[in-house]
Amino acid sequence: MKVGFVGLGNQGAPMARMIDRGGFELRLWARRAASLEPFADTGAVAVERLAELGGRCDLIGVCVVNDRDVEQVVLEPEGLLAAMRPGSILVIHSTVHPGTCQRVAERAGQVGVQVLDAPVSGSGQAALSQTLSVLVGGDEAAFARARPVFECYGNPISHLGPLGSGQMAKLLNNVAFYANLRAAATVLAVADEFGMERDALIEVMKASSGRSMGLDTAAGDLSSAMVGHILTMGKKDLDLAGGIVAKGSALATLAAESKKGLLASLVATSE
Repeated sequence: MKVGFVGLGNQGAPMARMIDRGGFELRLWARRAASLEPFADTGAVAVERLAELGGRCDLIGVCVVNDRDVEQVVLEPEGLLAAMRPGSILVIHSTVHPGTCQRVAERAGQVGVQVLDAPVSGSGQAALSQTLSVLVGGDEAAFARARPVFECYGNPISHLGPLGSGQMAKLLNNVAFYANLRAAATVLAVADEFGMERDALIEVMKASSGRSMGLDTAAGDLSSAMVGHILTMGKKDLDLAGGIVAKGSALATLAAESKKGLLASLVATSE
């Protein structure tokens, strides 16, 4: 299988590297030449145009930042779909609105291309250790064809239902994470006010019912860069989650409250 990849950032670059290590014939496209430099020691081949990537690959993964970026690289006249072959698969690894995946799939279907939404949860390091969570929505036969590529960087790999299900799962997961982060930062701040031994409380909570990845993050040492990254991605994902469901619903309210307290929570954990 010939594989293409677009989006060689902190998340996408390790995923692409693992696809190369998995023995697939890999082609890459990036807006900036600097993004391709780390692949000089691999078998990956860089192409200059998105359409060139589209015309030469059986499966293409897209791991760009947001909905607008996905639509640009896929749907523009010189984008991927302009050249992708019937029977090929487009995988949207970006965390975006399920509706964006549906719009892409509608256009892709006109040229015989199948679309999977497969956002990921975890870090670049998780990709390198093949423990990235891959949350997939879409046709089961297409999922089965794509799975060997996902296995290069992912475990668990979960098929969650029709197209858009992967995005919904990722957004629900992220709402829970940011809500837990806000809650953990709040209780640790209260502990500080009472003069409690913070490290001791953290160990108790990690061994008790209060444990969560939000607690791990709140208890860790966050650099200013990491704070900025979590804040930027958190606002994006919480806005997406809140916009999918009815205004005023329980999930929309939880997403809005988590977003409102996110900055204060991150500032508290980094002080």
